[in-house]
Amino acid sequence: VKLPPQKELITAEELMAHLGNCILATQPRDTSEGLQLNFQQNISDTMTVLPKLSTGLDVNVRFTGVSDFEYTPECIVFDLLNIPLYHGWLVDPQSPEQVQAVGKLSYNQLVEKIITCKQASDSSLVSEGLVAEQFLESTASQLTFHGLCELTARAREGELGVFFRNNHFSTMIKHKGHLYLLVTDQGFLREERVVWESLHSVDGDSCFCDTDFHLSHAPGKDGAPPDQRLQQSQVDQDFMVAMSLHQGQTLLPSVLSDLELARQLQHEEYQQHHPHPHPHP
Repeated sequence: VKLPPQKELITAEELMAHLGNCILATQPRDTSEGLQLNFQQNISDTMTVLPKLSTGLDVNVRFTGVSDFEYTPECIVFDLLNIPLYHGWLVDPQSPEQVQAVGKLSYNQLVEKIITCKQASDSSLVSEGLVAEQFLESTASQLTFHGLCELTARAREGELGVFFRNNHFSTMIKHKGHLYLLVTDQGFLREERVVWESLHSVDGDSCFCDTDFHLSHAPGKDGAPPDQRLQQSQVDQDFMVAMSLHQGQTLLPSVLSDLELARQLQHEEYQQHHPHPHPHP
């Protein structure tokens, strides 16, 4: 996709048109009739998915590898454009109980298994369900240490990819052996020196860099550190996304918990800035 050098703003419609043209320009290497028909079907499926890109895609991770997702029409977009899609929510192979409980199941399948196991009369199944549930609870950040190590090893130097975590898609790049995520939070719109955020820890400890990956110390608004503003703005954005999703479809448990948390934080912030006046005697 080539944009004019002086262009500072691009609409969602323009971006979809660019992507549509890129997809239509792709051709399969194998020209056999069967693969041609399959390719045409993939093109058709992708064109149906394209309008969803501006609101969100439905992907379902598997905990066995950083590129393992349940294959859905949404994933075809990444395949046709040759863009790797990653996540870092992996089971630690050094925990055999969790490996046994989670297996090759996707997130949705694992949630169903936990519900089924809890209602089982077999104590071993109940125990397995509890182990699976404990795994989801202990890795609620959707990034594990093993996953981060695998992600760093799997991504190629200079490769642009997409990183999925907590219902968000981020542009990811590997630069000099380190992973970085493109900063797209609106709170940094005027911070020209904040372009990339490092991805080097599971607990959210990160630093911000400029376009050349040099450490950036951008001052926050009202004296607040950039990471705090990022968290608050992210909560606001999560809340709006969750609300729009809630109006259109049933939410997964993880999204529901995000929605409840966002509502609570929004309420606390409102109460902080709008205290109830004391009634007159």
